[in-house]
Amino acid sequence: MPLGCTFPLRPGLDLELREAGKGGSPVLVLHGGPGPSSVAVLIDHLAPDHRVLAPTHPGWDGTVRPDDLDSVPALAACYLDLLGHLGLNDVTVIGTSFGGWVATRTVLDDRESRISRLVLMDAIGPVIPGRQITVPTGPPAPAPRGGPPAEPMAAMRAYAGPAMADAGMLPRLSTVTCPVLVLWGADDTVVTPEFGRAYAAGFPHARFELVPGAGHLPLREKPERVFALLDSFLAHRTQSTGH
Repeated sequence: MPLGCTFPLRPGLDLELREAGKGGSPVLVLHGGPGPSSVAVLIDHLAPDHRVLAPTHPGWDGTVRPDDLDSVPALAACYLDLLGHLGLNDVTVIGTSFGGWVATRTVLDDRESRISRLVLMDAIGPVIPGRQITVPTGPPAPAPRGGPPAEPMAAMRAYAGPAMADAGMLPRLSTVTCPVLVLWGADDTVVTPEFGRAYAAGFPHARFELVPGAGHLPLREKPERVFALLDSFLAHRTQSTGH
């Protein structure tokens, strides 16, 4: 079971952090709108072979979001600070949906080259010409305990802004030198597979994989297929780096 703690990241910001696993290369898991519970199965899967860090975005699950933490770049900076405080390198960052946007921004702003791999699952973030994000009018279904309450959705709007996208992100993806795995639910109507293919094409070293029978939450809908693709990606990383 992951252990929860409160990490004093800076004055006025205590980060709720779950950690699991003892050894192996570190993995930073960034959840999407449904909250930390939506990535619990991923943490459990990775823990036997990795040191897994899974923060709760400030504003979710009753946590406090400081007023100055009001953008995706600001949130990404927090997670880079976390990696720095913990002295972690050779980090794989995995982000789902909104967490994928934060993950991509974290890699883009990684001046210390701490991050060695990026995994995106049905991620939002860039503006893709001709491809719009379709935001559900209600909570995702099925969702634990009836779906995400209003507070985290308000926090996501504060981070993401009214456009729910970063118009300057797509051209910057060409600067990402690490390998990227982009996983996408074949039936996703929030961000379509065409959006995902265009997202992946922006990276120099990305692999795009569809998950048949899954929508916007493949971790919940087709976990076995997601884990198979993820394990293959991480195994190749282990062989190529000698870790």
